Amino acid sequence: MKLSSVTKLGGVALLSAVVLAGCGSKSSQSTSSKQKLNWMTPAAISTMDPSKSTDLYSGQTINATGEGLLRMQKDNKVVPGVAKSYSISKDGKTWTFNLRHSKWSDGSPVTAKDFVFSWQRTVSPKTASQYAYIFDNIQNATKIEAGKLSPSKLGVKADGDYKLIVHLDKPQSYFKFMVSQGYYFPEKKAAVNKYGSGYATNAQKNVYNGPFLLKGWTGTNDTWHLVKNNKYWNAKNIKLKRMNFQAIKDPATALNSYQSKKLDFTTLNGTQVKQYKNDKDYHVYKEASTFYLEMNEKKDPIFKNKDIRRALSLAIDRKQFTNKVLADGSQVPKGYVADGMSQRNGKDFADEAYVKSAVSYNLAQAKKLWAKGLKETGKKNVSLNLLSDDTDTAKRSTEFVQSQLNKLPGLKITNSNVPFKNRLSRSQNGQFDIVISAWIADYPDPSNFLDLFTSNNSYNNGQWKNSAYDALVKKYQTTDSNNESARWNDMVKAEKLIMNDQGIIPLYQQAQSTLMRSKVKGVQFLPTSPQWDWTKASVK
Repeated sequence: MKLSSVTKLGGVALLSAVVLAGCGSKSSQSTSSKQKLNWMTPAAISTMDPSKSTDLYSGQTINATGEGLLRMQKDNKVVPGVAKSYSISKDGKTWTFNLRHSKWSDGSPVTAKDFVFSWQRTVSPKTASQYAYIFDNIQNATKIEAGKLSPSKLGVKADGDYKLIVHLDKPQSYFKFMVSQGYYFPEKKAAVNKYGSGYATNAQKNVYNGPFLLKGWTGTNDTWHLVKNNKYWNAKNIKLKRMNFQAIKDPATALNSYQSKKLDFTTLNGTQVKQYKNDKDYHVYKEASTFYLEMNEKKDPIFKNKDIRRALSLAIDRKQFTNKVLADGSQVPKGYVADGMSQRNGKDFADEAYVKSAVSYNLAQAKKLWAKGLKETGKKNVSLNLLSDDTDTAKRSTEFVQSQLNKLPGLKITNSNVPFKNRLSRSQNGQFDIVISAWIADYPDPSNFLDLFTSNNSYNNGQWKNSAYDALVKKYQTTDSNNESARWNDMVKAEKLIMNDQGIIPLYQQAQSTLMRSKVKGVQFLPTSPQWDWTKASVK
């Protein structure tokens, strides 16, 4: 899932305007009535449409207001959601989900037909969903996406109102993680038809089946709130009554709000970490997310030259970047796929697929390759624009990368820092030379990273193409999908290939440094998307 480029997520916060006093039933009632959290986020919601959402921040709100068949929890576990149970056929290709009797926020029942409608809508070419590719293993999905079959032919069907049957082209052990994500959530057909192009563009033009209801979001504003959804099937176990959200780009503003007790959780930038790293409320969370440079090979043919791409990578001192500029716990990446996410036989994927030269700093070698690449492309001078977000951290990051790349003779880098939503749009439309992109895993499998850079993937904004890479991805998706060892080796080879070819330039693996008061309990941090789960949260 797309991250706001070079920004840090906000976190849970406690609204503590009233000091509770006394004891007994009066105290208990007061505690219950003050189950409120204030939450800071670095970017506003872009959409609440599960079929069209691509970024982490919208995804977090969709996850809070909706629910899929299963719900993601920490330690790479899933728990029952709308589905109270499920079974898998012996060949691993047929998944049957038994749904509980649950309701939409308007009181109507959530049925298997709502899942069928949603998934068909996502893979339909008319919807133009960037996440359509993630349904490719469901029977007929790729033909539907190509316009060769009707969406009604998708391999999912409702057997009555409360049984959903899914037919896959090949076994997919991590499918349980996929159905816990927002793009697999149900959608109510009547609501989609009622609101048309306005569906899910503000809080009112939607219905919800999750723990919370979205209120106060107009579609463009920076503040909104969630309230407990009393029609949620597990409402009795949801302790929070309200969550207030505010998009805050400036770290100093966020910290001031924390210090004045308007927030009880905030993220910290590198300068702030030095001040608070010994504070009892300080926490650092390592994420399964990688920030990287994409180079637009379609717009700027110079990027088709491997020496040019390698030169840009070798010119960046990542240790200085993570230790001096970010200084927030983020680390030099071992490659594109984040480490600490996937292991096999006790070995981390990132260690097995490590290509040192793809994430190393060597300015002398960078200059040699740059000169060679310029000669090969017939260039003497190159001017390029570096695109990123407009947050404080993003601006400092683009300034650092700019200073590093401008050391290459004949190269001039200028920076463009724009709002997150605009950066997403420009990236998707190919309106950039170089862009700082970021990806956080939706589920704990290397394929969630690697799938993005096949030649025709909608997230491959830089248009890097390699037929051997495509073949390896296809192999682990098909031929070796049911052979754990072979599949793992295919993915390792694919990671090494894209790193040796420098199809993208990894910058760092992100970590969140935060302050959270001890009164906030039960908030679950997930290294993968959606990162935060509030279903067990409470205020002491």
